[in-house]
Amino acid sequence: MKAKGLTRETILDLATADRNFPEFEVGDAIAVSQWIKEGAKSRIQVFEGDVIAVHKKGISTTFTVRKIGADSVAVERIYPMYSPLIDSIKLVHKGDVRRAKLYYMRDRVGKKARVKERILTKQEKELASQKAEKSAASAAEAAK
Repeated sequence: MKAKGLTRETILDLATADRNFPEFEVGDAIAVSQWIKEGAKSRIQVFEGDVIAVHKKGISTTFTVRKIGADSVAVERIYPMYSPLIDSIKLVHKGDVRRAKLYYMRDRVGKKARVKERILTKQEKELASQKAEKSAASAAEAAK
């Protein structure tokens, strides 16, 4: 059976509501708050690490977050952008990278496994704060 009037692109863009997450890119450090269900209880768990990849495909958009855990064990998680299990995303700091995918970080240990932090200028900080104010206002308006 063929879908009538819908192309692959329009199908991927269906139900992509704005989640009001901050704009983040590859190399940025983020903290993802995720709902975890344990038996009958639910709680929020925070996973903080560097974004090493973003795959943009409409409703199927995913991003990969990598952190170094206990005993220097690396942990990677792939999150769907539009998953209802993601409660919020907080931008910890911007990263200064030259690649679209940071898979080479998997082979690095110690200080070499860090992403250099991008220092924002005053103008960039003002633009970021204006964007945050606009998104907060639109989120409050949508909640009404």
